Amino acid sequence: MEAKLTLIGAGPGSADLITLKGIKALQAADVVLYDELANADLLNYAPENALKMYVGKKAGDASFSQDEINGLIVRLARKRGHVVRLKGGDAFVFGRGHEEMEYARNHHLTVEIVPGVSSCIAVAESMEIPVTRRGVSESFWVITATTRHGELSEDLRLAAQSKATVVVLMGLGKLNEICDLYKRFGRAHLPMAVIQNGTRPDEKSVMGQVWEIPHLVRENNIGSPAIIILGEVVALHPAYALEYVYSLQPELL
Repeated sequence: MEAKLTLIGAGPGSADLITLKGIKALQAADVVLYDELANADLLNYAPENALKMYVGKKAGDASFSQDEINGLIVRLARKRGHVVRLKGGDAFVFGRGHEEMEYARNHHLTVEIVPGVSSCIAVAESMEIPVTRRGVSESFWVITATTRHGELSEDLRLAAQSKATVVVLMGLGKLNEICDLYKRFGRAHLPMAVIQNGTRPDEKSVMGQVWEIPHLVRENNIGSPAIIILGEVVALHPAYALEYVYSLQPELL
């Protein structure tokens, strides 16, 4: 019996957005440790006799600490064999996947990585919002709103001064601070979107300008998990498109 860990990115929410390689790894699992953001329907791909354990973290409510999860991976791999770690989005984008990989290898486990479709691009794309667009946005930033000490990420202060599209993950709890920051840089009218449960059947979203988004989020009961998109590309969404596209240079159409 080989003690092995496979880290799988489960995609942004819809069960259909996991990769074929991810499904094959689930089918060979002896244990599945799955996160809050991984679609539970994916557990149906694992063998019936595989141990399936929820180890997810919600804002302010973690069922297991990261140290406990690391220990579980090693103990269960040695006891049962193949542990699949199923994580929402991509395991290496704010998913602690690299930490788990290092811990497992330091304890002599074989490790395989299966990349996942990241919510930072896929959720926007599923709503027809491109993160880049010729003549509109030449690049994009992906930022977590909160540092490990609970403070607003310093990178957001730099991003707010850029023309790039900014995608903020795990940022709803800092929404007012983010909007205030953009307003301080004179960007109160920048298009912005907040999308809850992206790609899932219960997806909800609001779009508007920075100054009005906190009110729209409250009015429409938008909650976590949600991603935030800031940038002129948001105005390319069909709800904005008619007025906005005609203002672009003809060669961009």
